[in-house]
Amino acid sequence: MTGRCAIVTGGGRNIGEAISLRLQQDGYRVFVLDVVTPEAETLRDDAIQIDLMDVEATKAAVSAIAANHKVVCLVNNVGIVAPAPFDEVDLDDLDRLMHLNLRVSIVCAQAVVPGMRQHGEGRIVFNTSRVTKGKRDRTLYSATKGAAQAMARTWALELGHDGITVNCVAPGPIATTAFWENNPRNAPKTRAIVDAIPVGRMGEPEDVANAVSFFCDARAGFVTGQTLFVCGGVTVG
Repeated sequence: MTGRCAIVTGGGRNIGEAISLRLQQDGYRVFVLDVVTPEAETLRDDAIQIDLMDVEATKAAVSAIAANHKVVCLVNNVGIVAPAPFDEVDLDDLDRLMHLNLRVSIVCAQAVVPGMRQHGEGRIVFNTSRVTKGKRDRTLYSATKGAAQAMARTWALELGHDGITVNCVAPGPIATTAFWENNPRNAPKTRAIVDAIPVGRMGEPEDVANAVSFFCDARAGFVTGQTLFVCGGVTVG
């Protein structure tokens, strides 16, 4: 095994694509697992088109990568939102979000951690969200992302002695297709979100990728169990 490799779930578009491209720039060979083919050509050779809701298929794919490559970085990025006010929360969506936003992270980590232990190093990063601070119409999304942050802290305690750090990046309003799908551009609520950002602009996927890059750096070995809010200041005050 030669060369440092990373796996990014949901790395084919939006924030996931920006993370994948940044890790490539940082010198990682990046394996993207997504239901779609990456738009970026540099990501296509090592992309695996897969339904991450399928536990066995996901386990097999990640295990195969880990068996043949030096995987020292896992970015648990994939996620869906399903916005709804409290009175309209659909319990079927609870299972769907828990499976994709949380279960996939466990499946992937259990497949790569043995190799990380063998290599004596590892970086696991969760892409969570500022909604863990509270946001209207995000009962299920905030529940799954909050669970991910709690789980990351637990893993940080359990895996630290193996040289494996576990951290979270929690984006605020980021200009992605997913954001605009859940926040119509001309809606008053959307305008209020944008106007309330202290730095005066929407975030870009690259802003999140920069934070992930820091946590994945080999020199960031003394930082673990933390959540970094990449939010333009909206979580302050």
